[in-house]
Amino acid sequence: MSLRVYTPFVFQGSLKKYHYFEGWYFKHVSGDQQNTWSFIPGVSLTRNDPHAFIQIIDGIKGVTEYVWYPISEFRFDKKSGSLRIGKSFFSENSISLNIENERTIINGEIQYHNSVKYPKSFIYPGIMGWYSFVPFMECNHGIISVNHTLSGTLSVNGTLLGFDNGKGYIEKDWGTSFPEAWIWMQSNNFSTADTSFSFSIAKIPWLGKFFIGFISFLYYNKKFFLFSTYNKSVVTNIIHSGNTLDFEVSNRDFILKVTAQKSTFGELRAPISGDMTRRIKESVDSEITISLFDKQNYLIYNDTGKRAGLEIIDKIFEYLKY
Repeated sequence: MSLRVYTPFVFQGSLKKYHYFEGWYFKHVSGDQQNTWSFIPGVSLTRNDPHAFIQIIDGIKGVTEYVWYPISEFRFDKKSGSLRIGKSFFSENSISLNIENERTIINGEIQYHNSVKYPKSFIYPGIMGWYSFVPFMECNHGIISVNHTLSGTLSVNGTLLGFDNGKGYIEKDWGTSFPEAWIWMQSNNFSTADTSFSFSIAKIPWLGKFFIGFISFLYYNKKFFLFSTYNKSVVTNIIHSGNTLDFEVSNRDFILKVTAQKSTFGELRAPISGDMTRRIKESVDSEITISLFDKQNYLIYNDTGKRAGLEIIDKIFEYLKY
């Protein structure tokens, strides 16, 4: 087992591998919430087309772009964990972008401040808990920063976008392929400044079989409320109707009721055996309403997160028999 599992931001793979991908997800919402931009730097390691990439998401317009780079232009620092693709730089503390092709020119820097890290321990090195140590997992997931504030400016095709007093979030994935089907959602743009929420559930193949696993957290009032398969939490009352998704998650002490409202979607690429050829839809402009109760049905917290990330692969509902 590699000790890198305890530092998920660091490049987990090897450029000598094939049928492998790794991608970092950096989300940025401006202070006035009028601009939402996500950037996904990563590598796709296949025999025919090993390359690096930066995916770009304009969350308000639902416009996306996939920028290809030769694998020689992917560099990473083992000590700091920072990475460079082409002339762009990514770290846990900032990004510096210099992206230019026929359609898009993006330049600028955004700094990250007051980052809240996902909790970890020797047994639970991250959001996947002890599943982090299970071999032959198709896809691994890490959460780097559940919440941080932003400062800086980007120039997008000549238009200046300010991100001072905005909100940011970082997570990543690595492995061979994304699951066949899943739901993922995330927001940290609630009326209470420190609140952050994330939930994902997926069909997870393992050793010729599969299971349905989920991982979720609510960070509120400087406390983490954790709901996941490995801590014996459960998902119930899932209802998907039109653009609305309702469900509940509960652990030994708390119940979280969630309503997600879908909005503008853009097309992203996702990995199949390391090859970024699958097409999926992602929104960065949805809304998530959450209500946290204790087991005596006392309401602890209720709020709606704006500019939420949301992916729903409809096939997942064939496996959710709740």
